[in-house]
This record gives sequence, C-alpha cells and structure tokens, in this order.
Amino acid sequence: MMRVVTQKTVGDASVLEIAEVERPTPGHGEVLVKVGAAGVNPVDTYVRAGAFALLGEPPFTLGWDVAGTVEQLGEGAAEFEVGDAVYGLLAFPKAGNAYAEYVVAKASELALRPPHLSVEEAGAVPLVALTAWQALVGRGGLTAGQRVLVHAAAGGVGHVAVQIAKAQGAYVIGTASAAKHDFLRSLGVDEVIDYRHQDFTEIEPVDVVFDAVGGEYAERSATVLKPGGVLVSIIPGNPGFSAERAAELGVRFELFGGVAPSAADLALLPQLKVQLDHVVPLADAAKAHELVESRRTTGKVVLVP
Repeated sequence: MMRVVTQKTVGDASVLEIAEVERPTPGHGEVLVKVGAAGVNPVDTYVRAGAFALLGEPPFTLGWDVAGTVEQLGEGAAEFEVGDAVYGLLAFPKAGNAYAEYVVAKASELALRPPHLSVEEAGAVPLVALTAWQALVGRGGLTAGQRVLVHAAAGGVGHVAVQIAKAQGAYVIGTASAAKHDFLRSLGVDEVIDYRHQDFTEIEPVDVVFDAVGGEYAERSATVLKPGGVLVSIIPGNPGFSAERAAELGVRFELFGGVAPSAADLALLPQLKVQLDHVVPLADAAKAHELVESRRTTGKVVLVP
C-alpha cells in the first residue's frame, strides 16, 4: 500500500485529503518511481478547483512534476536501472498522479536527474522548464544575440525562462517587484524593471516577449517589439492578444497552448538554478496549494512524501 493525495470533489484546497491505495505496477515501457518530490504548479490548483476539467470528475490524484528513484522496471524499459535518480513531467495533460509515495511513469517521459539538483529542486523543474524551453526556443525561436523581455520573471516559470534565455545567448530584461531584483540579477538578468513603478514600454525594442501575465500586458508588450518580433504567451485563458492584432502591428503572436512531456527536451536544458520557496510534506498538500494560489511565492513549491 501507499499514501496518495486525492479529492472526492472539486473546490478549495480543503478538498485535498490523504488516502491509502495499492501501490501500482509498471507495465510495458514503464517504470515505478519512488517519489522524492512532486512539484506543485498553478495548473494543479485550477484542476483541483474545477476551473480546468483535465481529469474529468473526481476522485483523482493531482500532480505532474516528479523526481525520485527507480524502484521497479516494466518490460521493455531498458533506458534505466533500479536505483537510478530520475525526474520528469508525467502524462500531461492526462493524469500524472504525482502526489503520491510511488508513481508509474513512461520511461520516455523521464530523464536522469542532473547531479547539481537536489531531489526537491528536480521535482520543481520539469513543467516550468519544459514550458519555458518549448515556448521560448520552440515557438519563439529565441537565438543568440536577441533581446528578450520576460514578464513575471521571478515566478515559477519566469525564473527558469530567464536562465534559458541567458544560456541561449540573449540579452534578458525581466519584470518583477523591486524586492525580487537582486534574485533576478543573481540569475544573470541584464536589466530589471519594477512593474509597480516603471513603465516597461519605455525600454529599447526587443526581439521576443515571453508573457506569463496575459490580459492588458500583451497589447502593451507588443509595442516594444521590433518589426517582425514575436510575442509568446503562455496564458491560453486570457492572452489579451491575437494573431490578427499582431499582423496589424507587423509582429508575430505565438500562443503556447500546452507543455508536452519530453525526456529529449529535458536533456537539452542548460544547467538551471531552482528557487524553492517552500518544501511541504505530502500530508499538507492543502497548504502547498494555498501558497501557490497566494501568488506571493518566489520560485517553486514542492511536496515531499
């Protein structure tokens, strides 16, 4: 048997509860992972609350980010050995079931954990890093020498996006509250903007905008793009912009609809620093969700069994 976090109905964080279920067995091409840490992301809170019906009706177990140790190999999972330290994004947007003591994962979704990351740090990485990589590099085509503006640069996705942009050889500008500027400079951000007191539209034109805010930020961001520049939004619910409006302004708009699990993309990531805001016991999953929903965290929140 093993412990999992489950919910019988959608609602606020209090619907999350601990249950005991039978430990799963890996099938063909799968591995059983003993979970060391499971990342908590905003999408988890939306699904829990019923705003995104990704998993259908409850009961279900949330969680897509995982880091841990290979406990058992299914037939055909020759990529790993028992005892390997691994991490990955599981099954998204289907059920990943990562809020648990053990989880079954496709071997193709897992990569060996980089040695510079602790298990807690690695558990925080996959969804945000793959989102930033696939959006900035895959959809935005970010290359060396370009100027990139990253909104919400100290957030879970943002603080990884700025590192990926720097590793690609870009000049990086980040928006964040003043209290987070030193943190962003420590990640290599070239220019920081206090969005509460400075107008980011006054910066020199940029090649790429990475928008993790949406709404009116998108329209304003488009005005700082060079002709032919690209606005990449990761806010499908309220991007505040459209391809038609982009065409009117002589720029390009890329709406990043969803991250895809990929061990291959994880292998392409640069060496990342991961900011952990809170490490929370699995039994306190409700507290972890409340922290994420507060929107006051710097970096990531993870659960540990």
